[in-house]
Amino acid sequence: MYDAEGTLLYVGKAKNLSNRLHQYLDISKLEPHKQVMRSLVARVEWDITATESDALLLEQHLIKTQKPKYNIMLTDGKMYPMIALTKHEYPRLLKFRGKISQRRDVYGPYPSVSALNETIKTIQKVCKIRTCTDTFMRNRTRPCLLYQIGRCSAPCTIQQSDYERNVQLARKILTGDSEPIIADLTKEMKKHSDNMDFEAAAACRDKIAELTHTSNRGIRRNHAHSTNFNWDENVKKLEKWLGFKIKCAGVFDNSHLFGKNPVGAMITFGHEGFIKSGYRHFKLRDSARAGNDIAMMEEFVSRAVERGPKLDLIIVDGGPAQWNIAHKTAPNIPILGVTKGEVRDGDEHFIMPDGSVYRDLPKDSSLFLLLRAVRDEAHRFVITFHRTIRAKTMTSSVLDEIDGIGPTRKKALLTHFGSVRAISDADLPALLRVPGLGKSAAEKIYAYFHSEVI
Repeated sequence: MYDAEGTLLYVGKAKNLSNRLHQYLDISKLEPHKQVMRSLVARVEWDITATESDALLLEQHLIKTQKPKYNIMLTDGKMYPMIALTKHEYPRLLKFRGKISQRRDVYGPYPSVSALNETIKTIQKVCKIRTCTDTFMRNRTRPCLLYQIGRCSAPCTIQQSDYERNVQLARKILTGDSEPIIADLTKEMKKHSDNMDFEAAAACRDKIAELTHTSNRGIRRNHAHSTNFNWDENVKKLEKWLGFKIKCAGVFDNSHLFGKNPVGAMITFGHEGFIKSGYRHFKLRDSARAGNDIAMMEEFVSRAVERGPKLDLIIVDGGPAQWNIAHKTAPNIPILGVTKGEVRDGDEHFIMPDGSVYRDLPKDSSLFLLLRAVRDEAHRFVITFHRTIRAKTMTSSVLDEIDGIGPTRKKALLTHFGSVRAISDADLPALLRVPGLGKSAAEKIYAYFHSEVI
């Protein structure tokens, strides 16, 4: 919920958003502090997440970063739990809450401690990474119980040859890249079985079962919090998949509300990550295109190609119509379409530069996560711009029509009342209490909203 200036007031979550919002319609039934908040609300925005866990994490992110005034929970510094691998000769796997440290590779956050513990248990079984403290490890003279039950390789007392390989394996699991691991373990299991080494084959089978269970729970790394995301490696995978080199790729998205305030945006990325110098905002110049996503995309792509950075790849968020118009507008640049399908974050597929449809990219592969991340960054960038434009329109259109109300007085009014709606409902004594407004201006405002001549 936002006020008229675009300031975030409150973040909530619900399975049924309609029912939740209905609770705020009758202001008289709300608690006193909610009545105050409700009087300030100028608009409501919402995002749909794939799971309840994703909703929890999004709520935490918004509250932590934007600090809405009417959210009390999660503003005390408490965070959802995360997993880290320490920078050590024999890295330690640990869980923690708190600030990100460069001394660790961080993965998460996780929606619950139980989900995090299950992930740690899986990594212990498959990779045998230590979880003890450095002091505890240095002072061991013999392996602990975790070694005896097969959950640690005991680097404290046993010479290690595969520990680093197991750490890399753990990182892949934590980033959701478990499918190649399962494929390799399946081959290894078959090899052991053919050699009649059934004990080793059973060990591979158990690891496959653990990884499949972990993959089904949807463990993913939060790229914004991780210090281990390798842009260069993943863009190289993208190059190999598409068949050409990429120095700079542009990702496009549009936003409007029933045709009003139509805007577009492009974000850029390359081997080093997001290229912020290439980011572009677009206000629609041809008003006849407003509300038509295809026509809007045509204008924005045309303007970006004409005046923006040189692009080796264009990625559009949409289906065949968006892909076709981008290809028509920029025929010399390969176009990749990212379609959401019926369920966002569930069945995305891709329209390749040659126009064919590709549906077989593993959902937990690093390449798929890269494409989802850049699409979501473009969506975030354009939505943020659209909200800014809408907020400016909402706070200026009415007040600007009143003679004598300039930027300074408009800011004073909105600071004092919080919204244009509250200003329109105010009586003359309330308007006179606004610092720096003056009697003459207060009378003009009251007359404008109440159709009276003072």
